Amino acid sequence: MGACTAMGHGSAGLRRLAHEVAKFGAVGALGTIVNFGVSNLLWHLTSLQAVRANVIATVVAIAFNYVGFRYFTYRDRDKGDRAKELTLFLAFSAVGLVIENGILYAAIYGFGWESSLERNVFKFVGIAIATLFRFWSYRTWVFKSLPAHEAVASAESFLEEAEKAEAERPKPKARVS
Repeated sequence: MGACTAMGHGSAGLRRLAHEVAKFGAVGALGTIVNFGVSNLLWHLTSLQAVRANVIATVVAIAFNYVGFRYFTYRDRDKGDRAKELTLFLAFSAVGLVIENGILYAAIYGFGWESSLERNVFKFVGIAIATLFRFWSYRTWVFKSLPAHEAVASAESFLEEAEKAEAERPKPKARVS
């Protein structure tokens, strides 16, 4: 599948992708704040091991993000089979959880980097890498576009581009006899 087919035609497809990335980023940023807040509270207020506390924080953020993605970022996407959507969301989120917490685990137990600052730095690195995976997997498998919606959007962008091209074309001058 080519880039034009995957994203739509031309600049309209890029605008839709940029809009989607911005909405995904807004929800993700809030989820990251939730994730960091819960993990730092657990790290400072409990005796839980750092990675266990971080897993709990990641699970809380996953729940927060599902609500944001479903009702904000991807609210216009197919809502036909919520059980399948939630199952796929949780499965891909679990992979993201392993990525995020695997990096934190390696930093703490592999390299001994376990100060508060080091934990937060490697937590951030893990979230960043996991976010790339999550964006791809959520938009590809979980929150699929409605085929009719995509067809209409592509047709509208094609018509807009055709109208713009027609308006920019020089008009023949009327002949005076």
